[in-house]
Amino acid sequence: MQMTISGHHLDVTDPIRDYVTNKLSKLERHSEAITSVAVILTVDKLSQKAEATVHVTGGDLFANAEHDDLYAAIDALSDKLDRQLIKHKEKHRGH
Repeated sequence: MQMTISGHHLDVTDPIRDYVTNKLSKLERHSEAITSVAVILTVDKLSQKAEATVHVTGGDLFANAEHDDLYAAIDALSDKLDRQLIKHKEKHRGH
């Protein structure tokens, strides 16, 4: 799985990069059909946003999360992508 992490109005430090990599690498447990993941971390005045696009065989999944804490936004993003990936997998299982 190829992972691209970029920051918008934010320098992506090594601890943030490691945290995102650790959280999103758990998605591989559900599906080995993930080809790439693009993550964009954004800082506005009071809110932190995390967006991700996951390229899967048969489609693309997109999720975004917003929170006061960047790490909490990454956690919420990971949970959303996890649910979407399970749903995508079950959808294609019967075909």
